[in-house]
Amino acid sequence: MDIEPEPAPQIVVGVDGSEPSRVALRWAARQAALTGGVVQAVTARRYPQWYGAGPVVAGFDFAGNAARVLTQSIDEALGADRPVENRPRGVHGHPAEALSDATRRREPLVAGGRGHGGFTEALLGSVSRHLVQHAACPVVVIRGLADATSK
Repeated sequence: MDIEPEPAPQIVVGVDGSEPSRVALRWAARQAALTGGVVQAVTARRYPQWYGAGPVVAGFDFAGNAARVLTQSIDEALGADRPVENRPRGVHGHPAEALSDATRRREPLVAGGRGHGGFTEALLGSVSRHLVQHAACPVVVIRGLADATSK
């Protein structure tokens, strides 16, 4: 009787090119190293929904830009000598929904909190707040930049 091994634990990290998301990526890599897991770095893109914006954004490569942001963020956060296996993934959709969908409902989901607060956060929304309130898996929000330079 062959018993298939359990897949490596996966930690899903939201990456948007911001410094808080790179801090979250470093945290996830350290956690994955401790647990023998892998990091799935996910960036989500969504086409602008402004009326009349079609001609302004015509020809802009949203998927290519998202892939560059993801690759650059991983390189900046983890360097060339990656401490753990990393599985970058670009998806289309709202970031909070895409990140929730990327988990198998039992892996942790990690996001960097920008901490805009007040009016800005009410106007723009908060992906990390949405994840904490609605995700069907454990959620870790990395706030602050005190350890932004540590790798």
